[in-house]
Amino acid sequence: MTGIKLNFINQSNDTNNSEILIFQKNAAANFDELAVAWKVIKHCGRGMNHPFTFPIQNYVSASDSWGNYSSQLAAQNGQLYSVEEGSSGDMLRNTGAATSSKEIQVLNALKKGVINVNIYKDGRLLATKTGMAPRQKAAFEFKPTLWIGAVSQIWEGSLINSAIISQVNTELSLLGIASADIVMTGGGPGKASTGFNFTLQNIVYA
Repeated sequence: MTGIKLNFINQSNDTNNSEILIFQKNAAANFDELAVAWKVIKHCGRGMNHPFTFPIQNYVSASDSWGNYSSQLAAQNGQLYSVEEGSSGDMLRNTGAATSSKEIQVLNALKKGVINVNIYKDGRLLATKTGMAPRQKAAFEFKPTLWIGAVSQIWEGSLINSAIISQVNTELSLLGIASADIVMTGGGPGKASTGFNFTLQNIVYA
C-alpha cells in the first residue's frame, strides 16, 4: 500500500470559515521543538468534502550553511543518513543503520558548518530540524497517527506555534487503515455552540 485514502467532510456548524490543520508530531523530538503544518484545508464549507492521500513513504533532504540543498531521498525507519563532504562538495547519502529501528536519523558529518534537515511527505514539509552543528544528529519518529484541528492564520510548511498547538487536541490513529472519512462536527455561533469534533467513519482496513 502506497498511501491511505482520506476524505475530510465538513458536517459542522462552523460559520467562521475555519482552516483545518493536519500534522504529525515527531515523537523523537524535544518538548520545545515545533511541529510543522503538513496540510491545511481552506474554504471547505459545510456539506463540502476534501479528499487527499496520506502517503506511507517519507523523504529526507538537507541544506548546508553555504545555501546548498540536497535532493529528496526516500527515507526508511532504522536508516542513518549523513551530510558529508565528497569530492564534488557536500552531499547527503544513506550511511547505514540508525541506532533505533523506529527512527530516521541524519548526522552532520561535515568538519564545519551547520545543516538543516527536512522530512517530506507527498512533497510537503512534515518536520524540520535546523541549526545542527558538526557531529550533531537529528532523529525523526512518526507514529501512525494524524493530529487535526480547526484553526486560523496558518500556512502549509510553516512552524506551528504553541498557541495554535494548544487548540489542537484530536489525534486520529491510522494504524491498519486503507481508507476512511474524517468527519468534522460541532462548532457554530452563539452560546449554544460546542467545540469541533473529528471522527473517523466509513473505515476500510488494509
